[in-house]
Amino acid sequence: MATLEAYRDRKSRQNRYFSESFRKKKVREIERNQTTVREVSKEYDVSTTSVYKWLYKYSKLYQRDLKQVVEPMSDTRKIKALQEKIKELEQLVGQKQIMLEFYEKMMDLAEQEYGIPFKKKRGSTPSSGIGRIDRNTAGQ
Repeated sequence: MATLEAYRDRKSRQNRYFSESFRKKKVREIERNQTTVREVSKEYDVSTTSVYKWLYKYSKLYQRDLKQVVEPMSDTRKIKALQEKIKELEQLVGQKQIMLEFYEKMMDLAEQEYGIPFKKKRGSTPSSGIGRIDRNTAGQ
């Protein structure tokens, strides 16, 4: 809540002149996200309107009648994180594909070496695991 003293102090504010180089410097800082319009306004006791006028005058990013699409920093971070996640998952898929090809080649080599088919034929049904035990194999 504003007090009467604060109002009197504002009324007695003197007109000051900031050099063009100073204004350009502050505009560059704002463009680089090193500071904000509000911070400059409070630090140098200048109205935010004046700071915006500096921006419109000296900045290429803040031109009048120029439409800008502003993406919040959090969205940018989310997109970057998701892109990193995609990259990691693509690498993981590549590694799994290499492993799969390796195992298939090993199965082929084992079949050739031992003459035992390791791969299941497409038309066969899975075994239940329960069956008759031959006398030759039982209890030996």
